Amino acid sequence: MLRLWAWIILGCFITGFYADIRHSVYNIGSEPGFFRIIFYNVENLFDTFNDPKKDDDAFTPSGDRRWTTYRLNNKLNNLYRALAAAGGWHFPAIIGLCEVENRYVLEMLVNNTGLNSSGYEIIHRNSADSRGIDVAVLYRPDDFILLDTKFIPVIFPFDSLTGTRDIVYLKGVAGENDTLHVFVNHWPSRWGGQAATEPYRIYAASLLRSFADSLFNINTGTKIIIMGDFNDEPNDKSLKDYLGAGFGYDNPETGELYNISLENKKNNHGSLKFQGEWFLFDQFMVSGSLLKGGDGLQTCSQSTSVFSAGFLLVPDNAWFGYKPFRTYEGFRHSGGFSDHLPVVLDLWW
Repeated sequence: MLRLWAWIILGCFITGFYADIRHSVYNIGSEPGFFRIIFYNVENLFDTFNDPKKDDDAFTPSGDRRWTTYRLNNKLNNLYRALAAAGGWHFPAIIGLCEVENRYVLEMLVNNTGLNSSGYEIIHRNSADSRGIDVAVLYRPDDFILLDTKFIPVIFPFDSLTGTRDIVYLKGVAGENDTLHVFVNHWPSRWGGQAATEPYRIYAASLLRSFADSLFNINTGTKIIIMGDFNDEPNDKSLKDYLGAGFGYDNPETGELYNISLENKKNNHGSLKFQGEWFLFDQFMVSGSLLKGGDGLQTCSQSTSVFSAGFLLVPDNAWFGYKPFRTYEGFRHSGGFSDHLPVVLDLWW
């Protein structure tokens, strides 16, 4: 029996369910609550139909990827497995997703997999991305009472021909009647080189900061969560200088943003691997009011992690170690999950 409990405790720690320990450490109260958010770049979640307005031809049955209904269903069930495991013992309250083609594939994910008992609602709008890949959100109304949502277009004044994904904004009530503001992102990629594409991410960062400041101007204690695939790391210019997501979270101030994902980077926990090197593009940032403790919904700098369960990884025979188990290796269908790993954020009250 003692050995059994040891494994249970270890399992709780691995999956992130150490909220009760945090509650006792931070004196949050005798009846704490728990709130988990996941962000996941699901890598090319396309339907099997050709959209003549989008560059999705490769992901059709006759396209280069030979993308069939069987392969789509396999991917959907894999994504369910990943999300359920990352959620631990409960379905996450909010799931941010990117690289989804449309609402149809989101409905398949929610209704045709083990998520069908979760009660998730879908937030999605087709964006200006040339490939048709969008940002979307799944949320559980029992955990997050949605008050408002907006789709913020990212239109580059220096390049009107390049379209990209919207930033999805949610406002809702969570915890014990706390108002929570959530921004979900997928910033322009580094395709074409980091330096050449950096202005696009800097613009997205500046735009997002302007929306965050508009909330802070109303109330410096506003509780904000920013998540996404930023195609930059915590110390890169777009996040550090233009979004202003700092690292002084041991002494947080209201009205400021903090990148608590830096802790994952310090521990060499990346969310994707390229040419043998792990990168942390998938991150969470929070407002200082969520880090200050006290009453209401809160978190800390140790509460975010990269979910790297063994079934999400395969041996990296080219560069050693392990890498994410993705759906394709080149043009060969390997039947995996994604080229990114999910990232998790825990909050409590």
